[in-house]
Amino acid sequence: MTAPTKRYGMLIDLALCIGCNACVVGCKQENAVARRRFNTWIESFDVDDAGRIRRANVPKQCNHCEDAPCVRVCPTGASLKLDDGVVMVNADACIGCKYCMAACPYQVRYQLDGGEVEKCTFCHHRITEGLMPACVATCVTKARIFGDMNDPNSDIARALAAHSAEGIDEDLGLGPAVRYYGLAETQSMPVVSTVHHGGNVYRLYREEQS
Repeated sequence: MTAPTKRYGMLIDLALCIGCNACVVGCKQENAVARRRFNTWIESFDVDDAGRIRRANVPKQCNHCEDAPCVRVCPTGASLKLDDGVVMVNADACIGCKYCMAACPYQVRYQLDGGEVEKCTFCHHRITEGLMPACVATCVTKARIFGDMNDPNSDIARALAAHSAEGIDEDLGLGPAVRYYGLAETQSMPVVSTVHHGGNVYRLYREEQS
């Protein structure tokens, strides 16, 4: 099998993310995301950084996995991976069985009132026209870098070659295309507050302590 010529990915520098949610708003406007649904969001919480309490912000979204379990379990082919590595959902073929939602370890998919499933698409309609995803274009601190990871001259490939980056739950072996600077360090710090998901309470502090 011929290796793909492109593989789009995103690199997020957690040291630069200030949790402003400009990426979230930009995404919702660009993609007409339904109310109370998010294609990307920021999990914000306080950590104990060697005795100094500070805020941590971790943007999350579909990881566009190399070995995408959502694609493997879809009975109709509605969940599919394109040649450029982007995982998409064909709404016309989606029967609302939610197998893909159950299979996704990142819990990034949601179901609309009509039954079809939606999620981040890396703004595929934009990137195929040479534009950046909305979340990247609206990031005020330039915390996000997007591009073809297979192109050694791309910004993302150069950044990944210069410094090591991590994906969420890499031990699952799924090959996430969303990478982070500073993820392992952030995850190693004790959480000392409630975790907020897009500004809403996601996990209470007492649950973090248990």
